[in-house]
Amino acid sequence: MSGLLVKSTLIMRENLDELNRRGLSHIPVILGGAALTRTYVERDLRQVYDGRLFYGKDAFEGLRTMDRLVEMRKTGEDDPAFGTELGGRDLGPRKSELRKQAAEEARARGEHLPARAPGVTDDNPLFTPPFVGSRVAKGMALDDIAAYLNETALFRNQWGFRPEKGEDDPAFKDRVRSKLRQELATAKAEQLLLPQVAWGHFAANADGDDLVIWTDESRTTEQMRFSFPRQVEDPYLCIADFYRTIDSGESDFASFQVVTMGSRVSEEAARLFAADEYQQYLYLHGLGVEMAEALAEYWHRRIREELGFADEDGPTLTGLFRQKYRGGRYSWGYPACPRLEDNAKVVELLGADMIGVEVSEGFQLHPEQSTTAIICHHPQAKYFVA
Repeated sequence: MSGLLVKSTLIMRENLDELNRRGLSHIPVILGGAALTRTYVERDLRQVYDGRLFYGKDAFEGLRTMDRLVEMRKTGEDDPAFGTELGGRDLGPRKSELRKQAAEEARARGEHLPARAPGVTDDNPLFTPPFVGSRVAKGMALDDIAAYLNETALFRNQWGFRPEKGEDDPAFKDRVRSKLRQELATAKAEQLLLPQVAWGHFAANADGDDLVIWTDESRTTEQMRFSFPRQVEDPYLCIADFYRTIDSGESDFASFQVVTMGSRVSEEAARLFAADEYQQYLYLHGLGVEMAEALAEYWHRRIREELGFADEDGPTLTGLFRQKYRGGRYSWGYPACPRLEDNAKVVELLGADMIGVEVSEGFQLHPEQSTTAIICHHPQAKYFVA
């Protein structure tokens, strides 16, 4: 009984289905990472996988699970509920389920959600982009992108390093940076990280909970639209609220980006995993994931510069990670825009196939180290849960 430990948001439904189809459901799978929750893994994904599936909050919980699996194998113990029961423990109802129930109860009482969040202003300045349509950029310097790395996420969450006794955070990060420099040097020498971006600005207006993307600035022909969920309780936010309505007659614009670190890093990580070089796999995989996030942060800064309000950014990188800038960046799959199907729309809109980004049948992005986002310029556009 071997085990598969995965720290990736992409090894999900379609990958579990693939293991089922290939007759590999005898392999226990442990899922972890910042974007996953125990409820999603133990309730939703256990319904997908035919074998044992576990949530690992951290490496220690993953190791405890592996120890238990090894013990069962040695003793011949059969515990069919271990890693297979839906929920695994009393997880309670999801917040989304509670919000949906609250909305249904409100509608039953004759109440209705507002067409727009009453607290979102519609007199904020609008910004005219330097071009309308999409463009592609390649060959960005890795050092420029690495300047936007979230070292806490990389060192602690991806690589699993912890401060030594008596070591404060600056000293801890200074110590681990030597490993980062080594991994970046290898990635450069072997051309494992190939940053590319497709981005653009498009005429857009809100239509209820939808954002309409027009074919051009005449705003006469609809190209596509994105539907976003609305909060069912105050402040009733929806991403569409951050744009002027069609009825307003005002010329608003929405910006989008797709960033990728290319397929080489995924291919090499897969090779390392297959060769049982797990430690080096984790180093490279973690670096690829966080460099993709850094590229998203780096290019978001570029878009703010194009729109003319980058001077409103906070003074520190840590501040940027905490949204200390004008507007917000939302990636599909998170609560404010949960429809992964919209990844396909963004890839089509930007022509992201020109940078090698495709969308799978399960609407996941390939290569793995890729992200999509919509960028709102409205000053009230910050993270929220719908």
